[in-house]
Amino acid sequence: MKRHALATLAVVAGALCAARPASAQGVEARSRPSVATAADSALEAQTTAVASTLRCPVCQGESLQDSPSDLARQMRAVVRDKLRAGETPDEVRAYFVSKYGEWILLEPTMTGLNILLYFIPVLLVIGGLVLVAFLVRRWTAPESTTP
Repeated sequence: MKRHALATLAVVAGALCAARPASAQGVEARSRPSVATAADSALEAQTTAVASTLRCPVCQGESLQDSPSDLARQMRAVVRDKLRAGETPDEVRAYFVSKYGEWILLEPTMTGLNILLYFIPVLLVIGGLVLVAFLVRRWTAPESTTP
């Protein structure tokens, strides 16, 4: 019984010695944002902006930022690392385009045949409006009577 009491006392004493009281300086340092925190938040904001323009290869309908997949999480880490290394957002996008092709961009660039992606919907809407106007005019035109 004495051994049990001594062992318990030793465990409690060890736990009390291992526990460190919070100092006022430690609490103050944690409550005040540092320069590193501001730099990290700027890096996170930039990472979010770049990841929002890239398509997730797994989810395909979502950006890297919105996707919950493991691959998207890893790709966001690559984006963060490249931005931390000093690359510009355009260089990071170019890296992913070189790896996955232009498909990885949520908004394709306006070059080559991609220009058609931007103009065909507009041309179809204009053509539809012209067709509707022509048909309405034809239906509302007075009938000509020829004797």
